[in-house]
Amino acid sequence: MKTADFDFDLPEDRIALRPADPRDSARMLAVKDGMLDDRIIRDLPDFLRPGDALVFNDTRVIPARLSGVRTRPNPGPAGETLTVAVEATLHHRDGPDVWSAFMKPGKRIKPGDRIAFHSLEATVADKGDDGLITLKFDLSGPALDDAIRDVGVMPLPPYIAAKRPEDDRDRSDYQTVFAEHDGSVAAPTAGLHFTPALLDAIRARGVSTHAVTLHVGAGTFLPVKADDLADHKMHSEWGEVSASTAAALNGIHARGGRIVCVGTTSLRLLESATTEDGQVQAFHGDTAIFITPGYRFRAVDLLMTNFHLPKSTLFMLVSAFAGIDAMKAAYAHAVATGYRFYSYGDGSLLFRHQA
Repeated sequence: MKTADFDFDLPEDRIALRPADPRDSARMLAVKDGMLDDRIIRDLPDFLRPGDALVFNDTRVIPARLSGVRTRPNPGPAGETLTVAVEATLHHRDGPDVWSAFMKPGKRIKPGDRIAFHSLEATVADKGDDGLITLKFDLSGPALDDAIRDVGVMPLPPYIAAKRPEDDRDRSDYQTVFAEHDGSVAAPTAGLHFTPALLDAIRARGVSTHAVTLHVGAGTFLPVKADDLADHKMHSEWGEVSASTAAALNGIHARGGRIVCVGTTSLRLLESATTEDGQVQAFHGDTAIFITPGYRFRAVDLLMTNFHLPKSTLFMLVSAFAGIDAMKAAYAHAVATGYRFYSYGDGSLLFRHQA
């Protein structure tokens, strides 16, 4: 398939710059068998049945955007140091003292360069063809974590950061109520809609709740540059599904219940952890699963997710899940009726398309 098949027109004023308040007052478009139902997030329990399972991502966003200065010796006779302002968005932790990152201006970064992010310093260890730059920090482990918290800012998506600066509200707004394990550089945004009261209502409905962990990388915001989907390479992200969670979800399906994923991150992780015959297994490691129309879903029955970018891997994923024609119609309806898009925007509840 072609990337152009997943394009659509989106007016700039549909991009949400702040979340709904309260969180569960955001709009929610339910999409089932081509039918569209305009609701709000608080109505989610109406679509669930006793015995279903809600699966959410309990990752916590770290302040992963770092501003600093690159230094490099001048090879000329004067011997002075060359400096340039740089910005890094951390992507994937590769070791106790190593992160891969996307950097600007990336073309001016070379292996051996020293980067000072205020009091936190690193050496450029490698520069990959995929745009990722490997940073080896002078600190390691918890000391590095503390330093990143001190000097970093919340990594707002580029479509928000281009319109306003990060502020103190984002420290809480861009974090889910599920957040427990540090490691993401982007929020699992469907989870931003949940409140304790909504969770109580879901559990009162007889629906169990389960946590998985996928540390979302900065690659989630990258456009698909290849014209043909077969030529696109996904960046990997680290995730974990515990043995107890896998067993619980297999039991849900065995008893006729449905698995309802909160967000594409939870879905991608569960699909990575599930065998061809539909058995969820314990999982611990990286996944670079790329889901496009034609994919046969193994584990997930319903998906709650936000509205995604044109020509993005996430719009391809939801098109695979609910049907490309249904999603194009749903997105056209959302644009026409004023739904708010992207990370701080409204949500949708998608029922898996039965081919």
